[in-house]
Formats: sequence, structure tokens, C-alpha cells
Amino acid sequence: MNRTGTGVRGVAWLCVSAVALVVTVLVSVTIGPADLAVSEVWRSIAGHLGLGGLLDLEPLSRIRDGMVWQLRLPRILTAAAVGGGLAVCGVVMQSLTRNPLADPYLLGLSSGASLGAVLVLLVGIPLLLPVAAFAGAVLALVAALGLAGSLGVITPTRTVLAGLAVSQLCAAAVSFVIFWSAKGDAFREVLSWLMGSVASATWTSVAITGVAVLVLGTALSLSGSVLDAFTFGDTSAAALGLPVNRVRWVLLVGVALLTGTLVSQSGSIGFVGLILPHAVRMLTGARHRLLLPLSALLGASFLVWADTLARTVFEPRELPVGIVTAAVGAPVFALLLWRGRGRA
Repeated sequence: MNRTGTGVRGVAWLCVSAVALVVTVLVSVTIGPADLAVSEVWRSIAGHLGLGGLLDLEPLSRIRDGMVWQLRLPRILTAAAVGGGLAVCGVVMQSLTRNPLADPYLLGLSSGASLGAVLVLLVGIPLLLPVAAFAGAVLALVAALGLAGSLGVITPTRTVLAGLAVSQLCAAAVSFVIFWSAKGDAFREVLSWLMGSVASATWTSVAITGVAVLVLGTALSLSGSVLDAFTFGDTSAAALGLPVNRVRWVLLVGVALLTGTLVSQSGSIGFVGLILPHAVRMLTGARHRLLLPLSALLGASFLVWADTLARTVFEPRELPVGIVTAAVGAPVFALLLWRGRGRA
């Protein structure tokens, strides 16, 4: 009976979160220097999907349709995909490493991606930025796992330490390159990317992040029972028949590929993959079968609202969304730590 009640409550949370995400997307599109109505957003979307004539909807003017379809909607959908993907990666990393402070960037992925992005920005080839950022993240993963493997069996502690070493090395390289080469507009462009931003998102960004989350995010979200087995350590997982090292490698590579893809489109956005899993655990408990999809939905809504604040609070100037997530995430994380002090 208790299990049935928990399952019903979990389904209810998922339904509420999914509806909240849809409402978030529709409402956030209406917010900006020029206000739009939700009905106008719906008319624009329906028109581009070929449903305008079928539903007898009056088309929008070219300017207002462009505001919805070309400017705001790609940015908001990219933010939703990035937020959901980072939240899922955070859940997986915290489970695999059994470290509550783990996030998607733990293995140096963010620093590696930043190094690749900074190099192409300073060379003056911004079109290669997504490729360079993704390549940097993958190389950082290879370096971190290679270092951890050279020390013996890959354990959570060795993985974390190797990731920290690679992260610091890449961060030092980024700082050196910026100090030596960046100037003027190049410096501002690099700084904006390092702080995280979806301001330049296009439908290509939506396609890249959306497919990555749909494929890799869904695969990771289906690993709930496997991650439950890791909760009590490698020995317990092995006793349940899991090939511990192989499973850890597969999941870490999946996290790295997804994180690298997301970072290549948004830059380094902190705290989403760190605080969302903790917040969701307080609502639903630690069972990963519910924790993973719910974190994805709430992470998507969180980053959409964070980006909405970033582009409107100091209008007409915009903040990098990473500043907003840090400003919101740091006190929220401190609150979560304070509330959980009795369970330390």
C-alpha cells in the first residue's frame, strides 16, 4: 500500500512538473522588451507547424512572428534542454561518485570545453566553437579517466581527484591564454562564454541540445535501478550481479558526451547540476527511477526562468545566465545544507 502511494505521488509530481515546464516555455516567450500574449505565441508556433489554417488562426505580423520564432523560442528551448541535461548529469555523477558535491563538470569537462572554446575564439574562428568545446570536454574526460585508471582500479575517490587535477590544469591553461592573447572585444566574448550564455542560440542549437538530451539524457534516465545499486557502494552493486567497472565507465562516458554537447552550445553554467538533484531528493526521496526524470523537468524550468531573469532584469543589457544561476544557486544550496544538517 505504501509503495502504491509512493508511486501515485511520483506520477503526480511528474505530471505537475511537465505541465509547469510547458507553461514556463509559453509564458517566458511573452516576457521581454516587447510584450507578447500567450495566444500570439501559440499562433506563431501553430503557423510554423502548419496548423494555422487547420485551426483557423490569424497569422502574426512578420515582426512579432520573428520575435517568437527566430529570437525567443530557440533561446528558451535551448535553455530548457541544457537545464534538463545538466540536472540529469548531476544526479548520475553524485550517485557514481557517492559525493553530494559532485556536478556534471567534476571530471574537468567544463574546463576542457572552455579551453577549446577560448582557443578558437581568440584565433577568430567562432564557427568552430561548438566543435572545439565538445572536443575539449572529451579530451578532458579521457585525461581524467586515464589518470584515474593509471592509479589502479577506477574508484569514486580516484575519479574525483583525477578530475580535479585535469580541471585545474585546463583552468590554468585558459587563464594563461586569456592573459597572453585576449584584448578588446575578444576578451568580452570569451568572458561571456565562460560565464555561460544561451543568448546566441538558434534552431541549430535547439536541434543539437535537444537530440543530445533525447538520446543520451533518456539513456541515462533509464539507469535508475543501476544507480540505486550503487547507493550502498561497489561491493553491494557487485553482489547484485552488476559489472561495476564496466557500468561506471559507460555511465561516465555518457555523462561526458552529454555535458560536452550542452557546454558547446551554452558555455559553462554552474549550480544547475549541483542543486537540482538535492532539491528533488527533498521532494521525492533518493529513488533514481523518479529522481532522474523529475530532475530533468525541474532543471529545464529552472534554467528557463534563470535565463529570463538574465535577459530582462537589467534591460536593455543582458547578464550571462551563469551569473544568475550562481546568485540563486549558492544561497539555495546553503539552505539545503542547513536543512539537511541533521542527516549528515
